[in-house]
Amino acid sequence: MSAEGSTSRFHVPGKTRWRRFAIVAVPAVAIAGVLVGLTAEGAIASSISVSGEEYTVKASQLSGTGFEQFGSEVSNASGPQPVIVSAINKAQLTNLCQSVTIGPVTLRLTAGDAGTPASADNLIVDASGQTGSVATFTNISIGDDAGTLTEDPGTTGAAGSFGEQADTVTIDNLNQDTWLTTAGTFTLPDLRLGFGGGC
Repeated sequence: MSAEGSTSRFHVPGKTRWRRFAIVAVPAVAIAGVLVGLTAEGAIASSISVSGEEYTVKASQLSGTGFEQFGSEVSNASGPQPVIVSAINKAQLTNLCQSVTIGPVTLRLTAGDAGTPASADNLIVDASGQTGSVATFTNISIGDDAGTLTEDPGTTGAAGSFGEQADTVTIDNLNQDTWLTTAGTFTLPDLRLGFGGGC
């Protein structure tokens, strides 16, 4: 057998067989896109892992437009933790304070206490508890299917579970124990971060 014949049977290193790559990659990308879309729409649950430390969030007033709330869970090293998910399209927090104890020290953040409130777009909070001196809602609907909530920011819970939504929300003297906070944009005027006492 000639040298030319012997090398023709072997794949030449450094070349990609694009047709074979496309056959494998295109369906995988399509499936991933469908899963991401279903997760965003709340049709399937996303698994969120959080640290083992809850933190405290306080504000003299929280006000927002586009409010949704439903039950869910997050996971940490101790296992699943039940949470109240509160989603607000546009939120303002006056005299915001957040604190978390890490070992022997407490990390404390304050903002929005010099005349301009802290603000957030697409604010989503996973909390284990929430209190306030007065809570006011406009056009509230209680007992909705959490999978069919329609207020912006468009967050939904598990289909068939309890949910509520309102056009606006105002909570005075907010105090909540929180596992996770996410936001599209979080603006913190007069930010101060350091070690010290809790909120």
